[in-house]
Amino acid sequence: MAAPVVLLCATLALGGCGDMTRFQTASPSSAKSVKPARAVAPTPKSEHEHKRILASYGGSYDDPKLEALINRTVERLVAVSERPDLTYKVTILNSGAVNAFALPTGQLYVTRGLIALANDTSELSSVLSHEMAHVLAKHATIREDQARQAALVSHVVTEMGTDPDLTALALAKSKLTLASFSRAQEFEADGIGVGISARAHFDPYGAARFLAAMERNAALKAGKPSLDPRSQDFLSSHPATPERVQNAQANARQYSAPAQGERDRETYLHAIDNIVYGEDPSEGFVRSRRFLHPKLGFTFQAPEGFTLDNTAQAVIGIREGGSQAMRFDVVRVPAEQKLTEYLNSGWMENVNKASTEELTINGFPAASAVASGEEWQFRVYALRFGSDVYRFIFAARHKTTESERNARETVASFRRLTLDEIQAARPLRIKAITVQPGDTVESLSHRMAGVDHPAERFRVLNGLDPRAQVKVGNRVKIVVD
Repeated sequence: MAAPVVLLCATLALGGCGDMTRFQTASPSSAKSVKPARAVAPTPKSEHEHKRILASYGGSYDDPKLEALINRTVERLVAVSERPDLTYKVTILNSGAVNAFALPTGQLYVTRGLIALANDTSELSSVLSHEMAHVLAKHATIREDQARQAALVSHVVTEMGTDPDLTALALAKSKLTLASFSRAQEFEADGIGVGISARAHFDPYGAARFLAAMERNAALKAGKPSLDPRSQDFLSSHPATPERVQNAQANARQYSAPAQGERDRETYLHAIDNIVYGEDPSEGFVRSRRFLHPKLGFTFQAPEGFTLDNTAQAVIGIREGGSQAMRFDVVRVPAEQKLTEYLNSGWMENVNKASTEELTINGFPAASAVASGEEWQFRVYALRFGSDVYRFIFAARHKTTESERNARETVASFRRLTLDEIQAARPLRIKAITVQPGDTVESLSHRMAGVDHPAERFRVLNGLDPRAQVKVGNRVKIVVD
């Protein structure tokens, strides 16, 4: 049922101009980056792309320990690269996705999700050197030219009209275009990157280990596709096939035997200790079918059978099978404008004005209306919460008693968070601990909070094979709240 879901996502993603800046973790203008040894010369094009990337991935992640580690690593890699005169600027993105990419100017991006998955500095260096290799080989420039010809962000015509703003779908489309290289370019970047890491005296086998870790991490997400461009990972466009892992190992063997290069694990684990893992609750997060936004102080719950996704533009919900969906966002509505007037103001086509009615939902002023398209039927709610107006758009292939009940029950579940709920909404974090006598994979995984498949995830996070055991005195990563 993938096709109906994609079509419906396009419809919901373009459902009017929402002001979703409140769901972004940082303003592009205030975002911080890892400072390079020498400044990268920006261009108007790269500055625009930089701001777009920050908006897509929730801003930058500010962590002095990580910034210092990455800066030292990049300096070592640049010094032994084919072009030591080139400079790079690395931005850590505040995203739980496992991803990294580069712009032609030498601006590199790595997510905190990728940093959390890596187990030592040699693995991180393999990612950074791989992205540097794309710049050195001018892959990024070639890709930029191709993207310009293909028009990165397209306007999608839907039953509800067109939205010239960036939407969740358009962001995802442009982001995937941004990250995609040809298979030949990927293999070339792998070879160049392994060579740079080896000459910098990092373990050149870090690339093969991390490619394998990403495959295992992706396998844990199998069957749970996300609509959010921020959640698309490195493997979406940097395919890690067994052939590629074998190729990375073959490249490494040209420089040293296994276990001879520097991994720098202790320093790495110290730097990533306490890094945020997964979603950042300060900007809203999903727990099962519930969406909570501690900063803004509200929550709601989707109907049975729905999967929620907190995208960069809105909260999107899809019912299993794709026959129903919903979008939740915030919109600009003047305080003096009635909500019924807003629903009939023309931002949405084919609204049945006779269906518009004023409501009160859990004490909040609200309004509702229905609209129709050729293939979808829509029920829309606008709800005033403080100085903001939130919008629920429900879509169904066919209007049924169930679809109407799902819409009503979802909106009725919108309420203020209690003080206890707000205080309890803390982010998950990576904690580096020392294995004690009696500790096992099973006992340590039981200490993991807020993750599915804790034993498998513990192994993946720590680079442990399915049958490997922990060793007393070793440092390992666990997820805590």
